[in-house]
Amino acid sequence: MLKTFLKPGWVLLLLFVVAFSYLAFTVLAPWQLGKDDDIVERNELITHAYEADPQPVEDLVDDHGAIKDDEWSRATLHGHYLPQDEVLLRLRPVDSGPSYQSLVPFRTDSGLTILVNRGWVKAGEANAVPDIPAAPSGETTLTGMIRADEAQHQSAPIKQEGYQQVYSLHTEQIASLIDAPLAHDYIQLSSDQPGVLNPMPIPQLDRGNHLSYGYQWIAFGIMAPLGLGYFVWSEIRERRRLREEEEALASLDADASSPSEPAGTPSGPASAPSADSVPAEAPSPKRSQHDGHIAADDSADGTTENAAAVPAASSSHAASRRNRSRYGDSKPDHYAKLNKRRRERY
Repeated sequence: MLKTFLKPGWVLLLLFVVAFSYLAFTVLAPWQLGKDDDIVERNELITHAYEADPQPVEDLVDDHGAIKDDEWSRATLHGHYLPQDEVLLRLRPVDSGPSYQSLVPFRTDSGLTILVNRGWVKAGEANAVPDIPAAPSGETTLTGMIRADEAQHQSAPIKQEGYQQVYSLHTEQIASLIDAPLAHDYIQLSSDQPGVLNPMPIPQLDRGNHLSYGYQWIAFGIMAPLGLGYFVWSEIRERRRLREEEEALASLDADASSPSEPAGTPSGPASAPSADSVPAEAPSPKRSQHDGHIAADDSADGTTENAAAVPAASSSHAASRRNRSRYGDSKPDHYAKLNKRRRERY
């Protein structure tokens, strides 16, 4: 039985199940559960930001303009835009379509220069840059949410249609384009603020399906070994059943090859009962003379023994049909061989 499960097919199946369960428990489930934790944390920060009053941006960032505590906190800025240094975030999908986002530096009264995302405008035909209103000049006060800097995109910035265009909101890269120092993080402008376009949407405060997906991967990691165990148990059960049927077949073959009469019993004409010892049976009026001759011939040829073998033969035929139904015609039909030997004998 052990040799059966050392075949390549079973070994590969075992390796696949082990690898799948390992990935499900260590990679896939933590990935989905981690995303759920991030969404829950983000929703809590957004909810807290709208419940609290806006704070001056200088209180929310350190000396390098990086977020001190929580992203999505609402901040107020007083100063003026630098519209000549406007940069476009190129073809970022918003509202189910490509768009351009306007990124303009804002110089505060404290001397901090921080990038402001004014919102988005839908791309024109053939993804052309649409008409984008310029940022207002002069002193103004803004309110927005402080956002964390994005990772730098692998595509290099381009200059097209009169704008510097980037593929990610990476403040260090944008600072090198405009040749001016920028804070590490940026401000996402809220609606009804000076210079806002179409304000960037706030994420929906729902958890999505990541938690259920995480539990599903855990369930899959448990079900895979259980499924393998079921296949192994089915294989063992089927092989035991086949072995029992082969033993039964061997027993039938041994019974057929043994003499049908006890040893020492006289055979031939001397063993036949005399006419005086067997009472004569009156012939049935319905039986014809031809039937009587056939019966006499069958008795003389010893077909009484053949008649006794009929039930065994029919039983073997039924077993053969069951065997072919279970294993198919490609399996050896031992019952047919047994019947052939019986026919040759008689």
